[in-house]
Amino acid sequence: MRPLILALALTPLPAIAGGIDGVWKTNSNDKGGYLEVTFGPCATDKAKTCGVISKAFSKAGENPKSRNIGKDLLTGLTSKDGKSFTGGKIWDPENGGTYDATVTVSGDKMDVDGCLSIFCEDKHWTRVEQGG
Repeated sequence: MRPLILALALTPLPAIAGGIDGVWKTNSNDKGGYLEVTFGPCATDKAKTCGVISKAFSKAGENPKSRNIGKDLLTGLTSKDGKSFTGGKIWDPENGGTYDATVTVSGDKMDVDGCLSIFCEDKHWTRVEQGG
């Protein structure tokens, strides 16, 4: 029983709680491309959460030369419970627009809403397995 307690104690909290930190795969666009976005504290305000584009994929596979790698996709998210995030902005690399964003995390699923006024678009992202 003690090894189990030790293993749980050494497991990072976001992994146990299913929080937002980590890598997430976006929906595929109409050309079959998608992004991987790494979430964690924002570089400019550690009290807020941001998502940075860490990998880009086209229909043919990974595109390490994408001009969007390293750019913020989601910024300024805040949360009281580690599951629901509000107050953020999401950037759409396809049209250059920036929209109000809310995010809800449930295990390995993430709902991302981008809104302009009362018009919203809901996307469903999945957690990317790390390690092996």
